[in-house]
Amino acid sequence: MVIEIRGVTKKFGKLVAVDDMTLDVGAGEVFGFIGPNGAGKSTTMKILACLLRPDSGSAKVNGHDVMTDGDAIRRVLGYMPDVLGVYDDLTVEEYLHFFAAAFNLPRKQRKATIEGVLELTDLTEKKKAMVESLSRGMKQRLGVARVLVHDPKVLLLDEPASGLDPRARIEMRELLTELGRMGKCLIVSSHILTELAQMCSSIGIIERGRLLYAGSIDDAYRRMGVGDRVRIRLESEDAPLEALRKAIADDERTQTAKVADGAIHVELTPGQSSHHFLIELLVAKGQRIAAFTPEAPRLEDAFMTLTKGQVQ
Repeated sequence: MVIEIRGVTKKFGKLVAVDDMTLDVGAGEVFGFIGPNGAGKSTTMKILACLLRPDSGSAKVNGHDVMTDGDAIRRVLGYMPDVLGVYDDLTVEEYLHFFAAAFNLPRKQRKATIEGVLELTDLTEKKKAMVESLSRGMKQRLGVARVLVHDPKVLLLDEPASGLDPRARIEMRELLTELGRMGKCLIVSSHILTELAQMCSSIGIIERGRLLYAGSIDDAYRRMGVGDRVRIRLESEDAPLEALRKAIADDERTQTAKVADGAIHVELTPGQSSHHFLIELLVAKGQRIAAFTPEAPRLEDAFMTLTKGQVQ
């Protein structure tokens, strides 16, 4: 495992920011860290980045202990905080050269490395632009470019899509997905659960410092009783929707069925992925189907099922 956390606890006075956390994240994994403000996401990232020391427990990054091997960790880790500091009076290219030098990247390698990072983050056309002239989305991309100049194996990105417009969020999501394909280990925190569901290979749900769940999204749905959904609209306006709803609800493969907005909304039992029995049931009852729309489970459902809305 690239990241190994074992029983880590961090307190600020009487406040327990991280409470006995154990977590593993591997290479090529895009791990989505989910939780309300004050849940402990940023504190966990700062511990991994060697900016905070845990009160108890242990944490390793690429085999290096956060308590004793900070210099080694900084060589393999890139950390982008939720509030990104930039130097407005530099060009994009100068900004990246500054951080390449700070990471002791050999001078003869810097130009090619920075050109590669600019291309990866789609900032090549902006390399001569002043940092202060960039949009919020481009500054966020520049933040990712900054943490990539020393080619880290591990990326900690705290709310990288915060404040971005829809197009910029899509571009950020595609960038982070590509970094995962490149074999890097990413931990990404966000309040935009739909974004995490589309790009993450695994998630962790944290509340009041305690890690409530860590694993794949599909496994989260199964464990938390969240199943696939189907919306069915029939051709006949006179169809006996309530009677059909009851027949569907009585099937063991169905978790819930309700009528709303002239359609039947069905949630299947967790782990049930085949929808064909619904079509067969309706056809057997002489109904013609106008629309049959499967809907994947939503990460919001799993989050709401597991958490209680508590904050520190």
